[in-house]
Amino acid sequence: MADHQQWDTPPEMQIDTDAVYEATIETSKGTIETELYPEHAPRTVNNFAFLADEGFYDEIPFHRVIEGFMVQGGAPTGTGRGGPGYQFDDEIDGNPLTHDTGVLSMANAGPDTNGSQFFITRAPQSHLDGDHTVFGDVIEGSRIGEPRRN
Repeated sequence: MADHQQWDTPPEMQIDTDAVYEATIETSKGTIETELYPEHAPRTVNNFAFLADEGFYDEIPFHRVIEGFMVQGGAPTGTGRGGPGYQFDDEIDGNPLTHDTGVLSMANAGPDTNGSQFFITRAPQSHLDGDHTVFGDVIEGSRIGEPRRN
């Protein structure tokens, strides 16, 4: 794995929370098209967009793949360890999004420890609701989980 840049603090808000954002994730199994929801998780979407724009996620594999549960990526080491050098708070309160099949959600090591790692659910995971910030949906091209909508 290449060395990845580290930052001391989360990025300043750069996105428009009223805009529609989509992200494309290129994998060895194909392309995953996603829609992000800044109206429900503005700091999380801003962080994801910032890291993607900086090339942070380039060439980082999904290091954790559990059939019927989720796939997880975003660790700069490719092993599940590490992040961008900072952490930021959860966006759970007031966020109506739940862990249905095919959602993007932040991986964490406990409350308010979000960084760069995220996961995509492969089946509903309601036990994660209230502990992890959901910030997007798979909308097309999923070999990970069935899209919530077409």
